[in-house]
Amino acid sequence: MKTRILAHLAQVEMDGIKGNIVEAGLVSAKDIAVDGSKVVVTVNVPPDNMGDLQKLKADIEQNLKSNIDGIENLLVVLTAESGVSAEAGGAVAVEAPTQADADAAMKARKAPPKNPGVPGPDMRPAQAAIPGIKHIVAVASGKGGVGKSTTSVNLAATLRALGFKVGLLDADIYGPSIPRLLDITERPAIENDKVVPIEKYGMKVMSMGFLMDEEAPVIWRGPMVVSALMQLTREVAWGELDFLILDMPPGTGDAQLTMAQQTPLSGAVIVSTPQDLALVDARKGLKMFKDVDVPILGIVENMSSFVCPHCGETSDIFGSGGAEADARRLGVMFLGKVPLHMSIRENSDAGKPLIVAEPDGPHAAFYKQLALKVAALLGEADEEEDE
Repeated sequence: MKTRILAHLAQVEMDGIKGNIVEAGLVSAKDIAVDGSKVVVTVNVPPDNMGDLQKLKADIEQNLKSNIDGIENLLVVLTAESGVSAEAGGAVAVEAPTQADADAAMKARKAPPKNPGVPGPDMRPAQAAIPGIKHIVAVASGKGGVGKSTTSVNLAATLRALGFKVGLLDADIYGPSIPRLLDITERPAIENDKVVPIEKYGMKVMSMGFLMDEEAPVIWRGPMVVSALMQLTREVAWGELDFLILDMPPGTGDAQLTMAQQTPLSGAVIVSTPQDLALVDARKGLKMFKDVDVPILGIVENMSSFVCPHCGETSDIFGSGGAEADARRLGVMFLGKVPLHMSIRENSDAGKPLIVAEPDGPHAAFYKQLALKVAALLGEADEEEDE
């Protein structure tokens, strides 16, 4: 089907481009994603192009829908390396801020520029609140493999069990884990030009993994990822929420910086193992949030110890107390230790948060303490509720 789509795209031309968009290199087979009746076409518009992008989008949609049967949902994403903004079926390519934008953002913040290491004015775009969402909390890590997504799922599910209205957004475009961790296989619907999140365990959940095949790699450039993230954040019918938990991608790259700058985060939870190597990267993630004025709610030490189910001996596989010591040294709250245990792994693989699978178990208690601390830090609960 990709070949047929590419053949029809070769009939589409754009002002200011010699030949059709395929010949000009604006789109190729790797920029086409097909999942049953769903098709995503990414067009890489040159940053200096002054053509009519709305017309280009309309031409592509008309050409494909009128010539290829079986396409029920078509998303055309127009993206550029910089300086281009265009609506793309609900997705919006990132627009480089102008000096006027920077001045307006500065005036709104009433604060001096803060962009360490980069000369010139603060070019961060002003943040816009997401209607209906009270608190947005990022769960982040400096590197992958430390249990960030497992922590996100269990934090979100536990907040829901405590009576809050909760949403969970999987912001890891390249490696979405939430569909597997919550055992979600259905596709979201689209109503009134907005994506309707999947509901599971009382939470509203959205992930790029719902729109793509699980084994299909996402081979996108940075601006394309940013465009998708903005769509997942702002073009989803979240409704009224007390908390939207963001499962951030690991690291401190373009996607993480964009989410921190353009999303009004109430705070960030940093996840790390006690291992020195993980802590080095966790400190980088923590500093990134501080540099863009996002409050650090605290650090979680994941996989802190392992208790042998046979002899009862405790082994510090990844070291011990490293995250707690870092929290004290950096002046942020230590949110607690979560052990490395078989039940956490088994229930995660089964798609069940601990508060659902073992609500009275000792490991669910770790996440309840974490959820209460996060809610208390944001003024939504009293930690004494658990006593």
